[in-house]
Amino acid sequence: MSHFTRQNEVLCCEDLSLDDIAAAHGTPTYVYSAASIDAAFEAYQAALTGQSHLICYAVKANSNLAILNRLARLGAGFDVVSAGELERVLHAGGDAGKIVFSGVGKSRAELALALDKGIRCFNVESESELKQLADVAGALRKTAPVSIRINPDVDAGTHPYISTGLRENKFGVDASTARRLYRLARDTDALNPIGLDCHIGSQIMDVSPFLEAMDFLINMIHDLSAEGIEISHLDIGGGLGVSYEKSAPRIGDYIAALLDRLLPLDVELVLEPGRSIVAMAGVLLTKVEYLKSTSLRHFAIVDAAMNDLLRPALYGAWQEICPVTPRTGDALEWDIVGPVCETADFLGKARPLVLAEGDLLAVMGAGAYGYSMSSNYNSRPRAAEVLVDGASAHLIGKRESLEALWQRESIPPGWSR
Repeated sequence: MSHFTRQNEVLCCEDLSLDDIAAAHGTPTYVYSAASIDAAFEAYQAALTGQSHLICYAVKANSNLAILNRLARLGAGFDVVSAGELERVLHAGGDAGKIVFSGVGKSRAELALALDKGIRCFNVESESELKQLADVAGALRKTAPVSIRINPDVDAGTHPYISTGLRENKFGVDASTARRLYRLARDTDALNPIGLDCHIGSQIMDVSPFLEAMDFLINMIHDLSAEGIEISHLDIGGGLGVSYEKSAPRIGDYIAALLDRLLPLDVELVLEPGRSIVAMAGVLLTKVEYLKSTSLRHFAIVDAAMNDLLRPALYGAWQEICPVTPRTGDALEWDIVGPVCETADFLGKARPLVLAEGDLLAVMGAGAYGYSMSSNYNSRPRAAEVLVDGASAHLIGKRESLEALWQRESIPPGWSR
């Protein structure tokens, strides 16, 4: 169920019109539905009833403190990939004992911080990382809980930039290396091998690759058990797709398929969903500044740009673009473009719309990898963020001021301005 609906023809988020939100907060602005976030998380919880599990929300999808706090209060754990994400989760009220730390390049300082905070598990991605973790944990007189991330060489059929489970990707280790690292962890006092981890990619629209990876992991658990290494949790990662343009698997069907494979094993199932929880809970509101037609194209120049929403420019991602208040008339095919000085600065191309200058547009499905990937390119302040909860709108991220753009910078003493 979508929580973005039309009421009297005007697009609304829950009980508030996007027109009113834009009037109060300006544009570009990210708008999120609290009810949508709750519903997606609870769909995972309901599907996992009766199965020992932990849902670790992938913070990289959207790391706003209010969203992290809401998920923490729903019982979520968290998948982090940096010290900054770890500290964000803790500041938002997350439980360190429900945090898994992923990523290929954890520094010594990050490993030490996570050990000090008492996180649940490190998802280790290389032999060098495992040895460094053992060294850091030994120096701190702690035991690090570890899970080795296995790369099963499964083709998830997704964009190359968000594929992570193939042999050529930088993530994880192969099965042979994983077995050797588990033996090393078992024989190292500062390490405790408790889990097995895998993540094959993002925006996966077919359950089959997950099942192929699950079969691979289950065989690995049996192999490790034969060597006296007992795994207590299986982390299948995230990556479930959402319906930006075509139908996506339902959360319940995805979980049911996983549990059918997992049934004979007595292990806790850990999942790391991100996009499937927040993507469809958000829109990017933007205003049409100018309309410009050439002999070849029609351009709608809006006040949001690739620095606000990078996905279309980065890998040609498609997201629905809707007028907040539709107009009648003959539609033209518009390229929705921003003011950044790059030809790649577009939010959508050849969209059949009836437009006028000043119109508000909503870029749908913008709750994941929208604000979290935004930047100050072209010295543009980042957008505001608003969370709607029923009939209440909460400003959960202030629009950056122009002055904020250079607060971290300085001109050397004695240089004139």
